[in-house]
Amino acid sequence: MEQRLQKILAYAGFGSRRSCEQLIRDGRVKLNGKVAQLGQKADPERDHITVDGKRVDADRPFTYVIVHKPRDVLSDERDESNRLPTVRDLVPVSGHLYPVGRLDLRSEGLVLLTDDGELTNLLTHPRYEHTKEYRVHVEGHPTEDTLQKWRRGLYLDGRRTAPAEVSILSHDQKRTWVRVILREGRKRQIRRVAARLEHPVRRLVRVRIGPIQLGSLRPGEWRHLRDGEIRQLQEIKDRRSMRKPVS
Repeated sequence: MEQRLQKILAYAGFGSRRSCEQLIRDGRVKLNGKVAQLGQKADPERDHITVDGKRVDADRPFTYVIVHKPRDVLSDERDESNRLPTVRDLVPVSGHLYPVGRLDLRSEGLVLLTDDGELTNLLTHPRYEHTKEYRVHVEGHPTEDTLQKWRRGLYLDGRRTAPAEVSILSHDQKRTWVRVILREGRKRQIRRVAARLEHPVRRLVRVRIGPIQLGSLRPGEWRHLRDGEIRQLQEIKDRRSMRKPVS
């Protein structure tokens, strides 16, 4: 079945659809021996597609890895300045693996690395509303009124944040652990909202992305997803394909 070239490339592990569009613009993609043009469609089972001369294999098995990102490690696949370690440096697995759901430098926790472009889009695009769960250590003791404001959403950059699930886990004399579940992921959203509510974040740990749990992984540790976890991700893709025809 024909699909847009950038979609085929993303599914085959060449990055996000946007980055795959750039590959096409740069003339690095050929379709049946000719330089491809943005907007073209192809059938990966019938047509010959290459990137930098290498055949695109749309049927190869995908790789799925989770890693516990430590503080002061980048969640991007590389550091342009070559000064800071990245989560990709922690995972000695070959191939082009891309992070699903980045965390800022000071944050910790679950990052999924994969070459499955379709899944990356499904788990990160806000319209699909897949949840991400965090443990957040904040200054002070948020009141119920403050928690309600957090749940309803605050205006950031002129737009209200989507409703969130927020609850108290525990507290000591000066700080509180809060459980936060989001269905969107704006840049530094939790830190910015908490600061607006006058409860600055001291530690932030992501413990879940969709159905995938961080579990007992310690900072810096990683593992391949188990068969049952991969089946859960496949179900997400299957539900999406049943709701919308392939274009």
